[in-house]
Amino acid sequence: MTDFRPSRGFEEVLRPPVEIRRARITPAVLRPSSGEGGDPSARFARVARRVPEVMVKITGRTRDGAHLMAHLDYISRNGALALEGLDGERLDGREPIRDLARDWAEDFALEPGRRRDASITLSIVLSMPAGTDAVRLHDAARAFAAGTFGERFPYVFALHDEGRHPHVHLTVRRLGRDGERLNPRKADLQVWREGFARALRDRSIEAEATPRRTRGVTRKAERTPIRKMRERFMAGRGALPEVLAAGYRAALTPGGGEAPWLGAIRTRELAIRRVLVAEAVRLSRSERSHDRALAALVERFVRDRPAPMTRDEELRERQGRRHHADRTRDR
Repeated sequence: MTDFRPSRGFEEVLRPPVEIRRARITPAVLRPSSGEGGDPSARFARVARRVPEVMVKITGRTRDGAHLMAHLDYISRNGALALEGLDGERLDGREPIRDLARDWAEDFALEPGRRRDASITLSIVLSMPAGTDAVRLHDAARAFAAGTFGERFPYVFALHDEGRHPHVHLTVRRLGRDGERLNPRKADLQVWREGFARALRDRSIEAEATPRRTRGVTRKAERTPIRKMRERFMAGRGALPEVLAAGYRAALTPGGGEAPWLGAIRTRELAIRRVLVAEAVRLSRSERSHDRALAALVERFVRDRPAPMTRDEELRERQGRRHHADRTRDR
């Protein structure tokens, strides 16, 4: 037992920025997390310990049979890796994989009333930080796929385990067996993250699926194409992306002012810190050693939270450090 009682404020800390009830897929398949089996302190403790966060990312869509075959060749390493489907169905070698691509493409071509820009499949990556046990991650992905898509949306997946950073490529046919189209929203993605994290915890891998603001992160992750262009620029192999060049110019222009949304971010961060501190103080007064240990975790979590910072602020700070270093060197 524990003295922990999640307050309304702490629920706001953990609340995703999207309304879970807006998930487009039926709740029978994608149902919100049911909590921690009567122990609300468990998630609070994982957040305070900064356990690894799962990544569930839609990486693309395949538009025709040739595109689908190229994608399946990639995730199967040209047939060297078996693709697995529902109930352990396995496709070994390129021939059965080609047959699957042809079947899905033919079903797609016969779909009545489909849009011109419709796609055959959805490509999803499930991953955790480097060093995660690959076997258990693979099994968690298997359970997640079966529980999320079941027999409604056919799928195949494969584990990539190069460089001690295991991840699973999951390809789901967007045309369901009953004619339904798989068209997820942001709310679906949050439910998917929670489901994958739960499957990992069921296999003794600590994992969470909290929103960025819970962890004190104020900026979205850099989009993969932009990141790759930026890395090429920094390596001297390409031009700086215009979207970044424009951002840098705006950030470093004198008198540019503060981003209008930064005040709201700071207000929200202050509210989160107040809630966490209040919970830590209350738990520290508990007679139970478990609660007092949790209070210490939360106190350290709040102390180590980064201050809200936009990209523009980071660029200005970096530029200021560079100017200071130049002045020091010139003395």
